[in-house]
Amino acid sequence: MLKTKVRRWAAWAPECPDAAAWETWATAPRAIGTDGHPDARFLPPMLRRRCTPLTRMMLTAAFGCCDERERAEVRTVFASRHGSINDSIALLEALVRGERISPAKFSHTVHNAQAGLFSIAAGNRQASSSLSARADTFGSAYLEALTHLDREPTRPVLLVVGDVPLDATFAPLVQEAVAGYALALLLTHNGEGEEIALEIGEATTPPAHPPWPDAIEFLRWLLAKEATLTLRSGRCTWSWSRARPDTRVP
Repeated sequence: MLKTKVRRWAAWAPECPDAAAWETWATAPRAIGTDGHPDARFLPPMLRRRCTPLTRMMLTAAFGCCDERERAEVRTVFASRHGSINDSIALLEALVRGERISPAKFSHTVHNAQAGLFSIAAGNRQASSSLSARADTFGSAYLEALTHLDREPTRPVLLVVGDVPLDATFAPLVQEAVAGYALALLLTHNGEGEEIALEIGEATTPPAHPPWPDAIEFLRWLLAKEATLTLRSGRCTWSWSRARPDTRVP
């Protein structure tokens, strides 16, 4: 059993731009919207222009989850099943038409673009991971964050997960909840926060997905104060439980 504390969270989706909206949503959950992205006015204009819609979502959640000092000092894990693949598809289609493409636009579609832009915007030089693990992306990212905590137990880890709806070119090939969202979790071993335990097992039954992404189901569970949550995705079963009531450590 792997334990950590969720010190703070922040999330963004078209109909839920702030904590109050998410808390209301958790009392009567519904499918997450697909259209729109935040303006990300906290970023300098030059940097903001380099952001894809997914990057704006993920950086909005990341900045909302940490104060200025924390942003510069945390280790980070950024995870997305598809990343900015829609922008990559547009670049490939331009190549097929024989058009010239922008190297700058290409650099904004690589899978660690969000991590790189966060490090620039926050002045963060700490260790960072960027990953994708198909249907197990959220669980794998959570586990990756725990490995960072194990490596440096006194330094919090910022986990940021997000996706936008997959382009119609590939959408029929993937079974998943369609949504545009980002979730950030500030995880730590010490100080304030609710202690959460994770157990990982082998999936022996077909995947069971809620009508919204797994990361958003985790947030719903966190806000609903339920005792346990189990997600069956690809190869694994991910089970979280509340280790004990919310506590404050001096």
